[in-house]
Amino acid sequence: MVNTSLCEQLAAKLLERGWMLATAESCTGGLIAAACTELSGSSNWFERGFVTYSNEAKTELLGVDADLIAQHGAVSEVVARAMAFGAIRHSKARVSVAVTGVAGPTGGSAEKPVGTVWFGFQVDGQLSSETRRFPGDRAAVRSATVDHALRRLLELLGQGKNGTS
Repeated sequence: MVNTSLCEQLAAKLLERGWMLATAESCTGGLIAAACTELSGSSNWFERGFVTYSNEAKTELLGVDADLIAQHGAVSEVVARAMAFGAIRHSKARVSVAVTGVAGPTGGSAEKPVGTVWFGFQVDGQLSSETRRFPGDRAAVRSATVDHALRRLLELLGQGKNGTS
């Protein structure tokens, strides 16, 4: 599963700034939130998690425009960014991570093969996104997604206005 030290490092960086984290998860079904809340005391830095597996949930809970989903698909850069923004907007967090992808084994296409995951991040007002393609079965894709989300959050917090590496 997830390296506990990643969550410990993330906790330290968030606590140092007095910031809270919110997650918006589709393909991971809450695994990022679960990894974070494995740590005792996580309520001091983890604010909430949104599991928005359906398109309707993305719209209702995060405010993702249904037209964006219809035009670009749920697994897209614009939806990942909208999810990250929505997690901030619908919480008291200052940092968010959003993931939307095709974990498989079904659901892939030529444009979005199994293993394709879009990430959205918002850190202190700065919105960013990226995509990755992870190999393996459903469990491997989901695990790699959690790992990458935590690692990238650490990197982004290290680059922040008040951040130190």
